[in-house]
Amino acid sequence: MSKTTEGTRMDILDGIAPIADRYDGYVLDLWGVVHDGKRPYPGVPECLGELKRRGKRIVFLTNAPRRSWFIAGMLDRMGLDRALYDGIISSGEITWRMLKAKDHPWFARLGPRAFHIGPERDLSVAEEGAAELVADAAQADFLLNTGPDPDRGSHDASRYMPALREAARHQLPMLCVNPDRHVMVGTERLICAGALADLYKPMCGDIFEVGKPDPAVYDPVLDLLGMTDRHRVVAIGDTPHTDLAGAQAAGLDALWAMTGLAQHEHGDDPDPEILRQVALREGVDPVAAIRALRW
Repeated sequence: MSKTTEGTRMDILDGIAPIADRYDGYVLDLWGVVHDGKRPYPGVPECLGELKRRGKRIVFLTNAPRRSWFIAGMLDRMGLDRALYDGIISSGEITWRMLKAKDHPWFARLGPRAFHIGPERDLSVAEEGAAELVADAAQADFLLNTGPDPDRGSHDASRYMPALREAARHQLPMLCVNPDRHVMVGTERLICAGALADLYKPMCGDIFEVGKPDPAVYDPVLDLLGMTDRHRVVAIGDTPHTDLAGAQAAGLDALWAMTGLAQHEHGDDPDPEILRQVALREGVDPVAAIRALRW
């Protein structure tokens, strides 16, 4: 199969079957690939089951700002059997580890107190002493940004300007636990923590984003897969600048899923020439596009 740089059109696969045996490890985005934020996409459990029957290893890699144990519970409630995958790595999990270890230079200089922007459901990133939450930015050492609170609105980033301005007034460095700018939940396109980071950057440029496309987040994924040969691992995601760019930076092949944000932007019948142009603009080179994660 040709890669996108070798032609004017991007190959679009109907499902995973044509290339399944080229890879032993699968790194799958969650929101927009495995599920829509409410339920698994049609055909996903069956596809994962077939991959497992063929002895493939499957790890979910998500920019969700919550720890892996929390996300596993969400998948349980969606009815996704834990036997269908081998583990979960989230940006929230990696953030929690980095806050605990304090061995990265950016984290080593942080004090313990965090002013939090985000919903209560994201507070697993601060558990077990990883951070001490304070209600007043003046008392904080850093700004913990896990994204919009659904109770305050997840469509308009400007709602968070007062809190961002207060943090900037005290020059708090921002820890952004989800580099995504948007996500699809059902049929709604919602903003994520990355959109708040974009607003904060002109006020205070000291921002550290944890998650895709940083290639470092793929190291714990490969550990979970139990694999060292990156040529035998493929990543599947719906967003070029995080999922596909991260995989490419980590030395993995990638498939562009035409669900989630990709479906929202390109419709149910995407033009293969336009997809290639978009990939080139984003500086990514996926092996192909795939209509959905199905067999």
